[in-house]
Amino acid sequence: MNLDKLRIALLQLLPAGSTEDNLKKGMDACRKAKAMGADIALFPELWSCGYDIPEDISALKSMAVAADGNFARSFKKLAIELKMAVAVTFLEKYEPLPRNTVCLFDRKGDLVYCYAKVHTCDFGDEAWLSAGDDFYVGELHTEKGDVKVGSMICYDREFSESARLLMLKGAELILVPNACPMEINRLSQLRGRAYENMLAIATCNYPAGKPDCNGHSTLFDGAAYLPELEGSRDTCVFEAGEAEGIYIAELDLDMLRVYRENEVHGNAYRRPEKYSLLLSEKISYPFVREDRRK
Repeated sequence: MNLDKLRIALLQLLPAGSTEDNLKKGMDACRKAKAMGADIALFPELWSCGYDIPEDISALKSMAVAADGNFARSFKKLAIELKMAVAVTFLEKYEPLPRNTVCLFDRKGDLVYCYAKVHTCDFGDEAWLSAGDDFYVGELHTEKGDVKVGSMICYDREFSESARLLMLKGAELILVPNACPMEINRLSQLRGRAYENMLAIATCNYPAGKPDCNGHSTLFDGAAYLPELEGSRDTCVFEAGEAEGIYIAELDLDMLRVYRENEVHGNAYRRPEKYSLLLSEKISYPFVREDRRK
């Protein structure tokens, strides 16, 4: 293990059942991650409920937890105890409907950001959730120095605008809680988002055994070209298998920063004055969907 690299623990865990059980299992996993040398622990999507979204609104609301409630506070206190950043995910109590949220606490327990999923899956169970309204980037203080971090949640990554906005806001690292099958095309999306924005993307998925999930948590470091190599390199520097486990992925931030200072992607040669159509809200055939919410 290279002690100079930022170590991200991908907590590829099966949910334990109740919110209380998931709290206990999650805290145990964080302690194990710290013992493995982690600087940051990242959970899969909606860990508090194990990505269980009932159609009954009363049941849904009863499962939600407050962003400043016991579930999140427990991980805030644990971050202080372990001196390790924790990105914990939960079904957030919110009106008119709960939200799909990740809160990142630094190693002193300070809240870096609390982000709610913007691109909810309105074609499925997430039609019963409130969508988030913005993307956030914060300065995360680690033993390896400060790093600018933001988040996407699962379906967010399927829109290039999500990662682009985070890059424009200064993100060097994007933490992505996830709950779906990670196959060649979704992995390619992550590779593309990292490549085109010259940033790192760490994704934590549920393992096989959780319905419609298959593990393959990853870290893409975004650095496609290095002076000492001919041609391009694979930016995927870590990929887990399907099994449940705590996986440590290492990110060379110094290398990434030098790369970002010299390569041609990211924000170097964009022409935003040509992109006005991107702000249009018009949806035309064949992309019209009756279940789309505003």
